Amino acid sequence: MKIGDKIPEVLGIDANGREIKAADFAGKKLVLYFYPKDNTPGCTAEACSFRDHYDTMREAGYEIVGVSKDSAASHTKFADKFQLPFTLIADTETTLNQAFGVWQKKKMAGREYMGTVRTTFIINEEGIVEDIITKVDTKNSATQILNNK
Repeated sequence: MKIGDKIPEVLGIDANGREIKAADFAGKKLVLYFYPKDNTPGCTAEACSFRDHYDTMREAGYEIVGVSKDSAASHTKFADKFQLPFTLIADTETTLNQAFGVWQKKKMAGREYMGTVRTTFIINEEGIVEDIITKVDTKNSATQILNNK
């Protein structure tokens, strides 16, 4: 996905087994953020930033959806543990990760593997990608978006 692209209609399945569609967010701005793994320090900081600024984000017209390849059960535990008020998509087959181009080869400790590159997509009310944040400030991810609008 790049700026100007329309997002897919079917985004995936949330932690409750409900299908999440682009149409669910028609008329609203959508923050679709991709993160590597539930319960890791950076991913937790990012989710908690969105949680802590959730009301402000909604007042500014944004809905928030997080995406990782973790299972629905993992998402449920993660959301419960940190009281996350927004949807988490369980992209276990990496379908959405691949559609958005964030499933990429990564390197850590000298080994290469495929994984999610932390990326935030800002999508307008018509389902068009308006902005892409690749240098995500995990502790300040919400204010990073709010200060850029």
